[in-house]
Amino acid sequence: MYQQYFNFNSPPFSIAPDPHFIFMSEHHQEGLALLLYGIKQGGGFVALTGEVGTGKTTLCHCLLEQLPENVNIALVLNPKLNTLELLATICDELQIEYDEEKQSLKHLIDRLNKHLLAAHANNRKTILMIDEAQNLSLDVLEQIRLLTNLETSKSKLLQIILVGQPELKHLLEKPELRQLNQRITARYHLPPLSYAETQTYISHRLTISGGQASLFNRAAVKKVYQLSKGIPRLINVICDRALLGAYADDQKTVTAKTVVQAAHENFYPSYSPITPFIKKVLTSVSILALLLIAVFFISKENNLKDSVYLLPFNNKIVQEQKQPLTSQAQNKHVNLPAGPIKTNKIIPSNEVKQTKPKDFKSVINQHNISFDIARPQLIRNFDKRLLNISNCNQLKKLGIECLFEQSNWENMIALDRPVMMEFSLSATKHVYALLVGLKGNDPVFQFDNEELSFPLKQVLAAWDGYYLLLWQPPSKNIKLIYPQQRSTAVLWLRKQLSVYMKTLTRSKQADHFDDELKMEVMKFQKRHKLSVDGIVGFRTFIQLQNKDSQNNYTMLRKNY
Repeated sequence: MYQQYFNFNSPPFSIAPDPHFIFMSEHHQEGLALLLYGIKQGGGFVALTGEVGTGKTTLCHCLLEQLPENVNIALVLNPKLNTLELLATICDELQIEYDEEKQSLKHLIDRLNKHLLAAHANNRKTILMIDEAQNLSLDVLEQIRLLTNLETSKSKLLQIILVGQPELKHLLEKPELRQLNQRITARYHLPPLSYAETQTYISHRLTISGGQASLFNRAAVKKVYQLSKGIPRLINVICDRALLGAYADDQKTVTAKTVVQAAHENFYPSYSPITPFIKKVLTSVSILALLLIAVFFISKENNLKDSVYLLPFNNKIVQEQKQPLTSQAQNKHVNLPAGPIKTNKIIPSNEVKQTKPKDFKSVINQHNISFDIARPQLIRNFDKRLLNISNCNQLKKLGIECLFEQSNWENMIALDRPVMMEFSLSATKHVYALLVGLKGNDPVFQFDNEELSFPLKQVLAAWDGYYLLLWQPPSKNIKLIYPQQRSTAVLWLRKQLSVYMKTLTRSKQADHFDDELKMEVMKFQKRHKLSVDGIVGFRTFIQLQNKDSQNNYTMLRKNY
């Protein structure tokens, strides 16, 4: 209706996913790089989450366009299926023939497995992408996890990408799905656009449509951001209605007043005018409610017994009463001391208690360490100050990342860090043991306060390749660095690489991940037998940290 009035060649704010209008913010680029990185690692799960309308589908379209030619993909858009229906849908997507009259889990899985083996033999990867994955039932998610057991002796046959709303994150944290959650090798939460990105987004779509980038004045753009919270889909809806309002009022520029009216007419009835009297009453009620809540919690706090908790402060352990570290981490940002974590030292081999040789399976069966017990044990090994931390969500608030992935022995040992390894005693029973060192080629595990070494052959016979590792990125915001990125993360990368790669020249744009820096990263990756892709993921991060002379991480080979 307003297209001719504003001289547009196409509607600028259509909510249809038109590739012509794709806008890749910094977070979209980072999410895409992480997804591609997860796919290159192969096997396991990749999870992408984000609020409704943040651009997850757009990101998935970009991902599909950048997949290598040797990739087969099954796309499931309607996840409200039972187990049989889901497997049948996957077979249909991959064009796998099956007997529809004899549908059973065994029949469908056998057909799928046969197809995956044939694809693997032809050097083709297979990816299953499930959109709106938060709607999957627990039974279906468990079956999806079991699909990752389709494998050869060296690699997984199926890579699974779960895409969903924030509810998916909460769903995966359920105890019933902990095995699936542990197998997610890459995950990314897509946030809304910032104010600056919202400005660029609006200008981008107006320009692509042949209109004036300044059609929305500054106050209007600010109001769009306030009402949409930076969610692209809401930006489109509000801007489209605002253009219609400007057209109806014969205005050549969209104002903040027009934006508010447009939002009100669409889905913001709560933005109706509030009289000063009502506003005053509401403010008074809010203050009273806050006071009552404060009194309640202060009273409750005073009833707690005095407790002593360990808190990192100026590289020392200090005593703090009545304020657990976990509570403080939830309410206020807590930073560990700058620089690498200082972990517990490994006991030298000549101090390890000598015992008679034992069978590895009998030892881990005897100790029967569950994942809930194993995780705090690894955390304490990582840093003895983290006594009150028991899960990865708490660690994340301190800038420490949990990595649970499947790999082979050589790749895991190359990281040169203590890890919690998962072992299968049966199809349903999994136990864990903390690998703290190597004695020659034989692994050394810690059980209680005792360290025992076992023949590598015995250990590998019980290991499926899964392990948990903790690592600390240089910053909470630096977890992946990729080509063409501009950020402080690139400055850190240049500084680290300049120590080891003498050929790296000084750049006028030091915060830009240019082609020269990419080549230096690839050289470093090749030298350390990493995946040579130019993307700085956790493996490249860890190798850079291992080379740091000031690094105090406990190494596997140290003291053995």
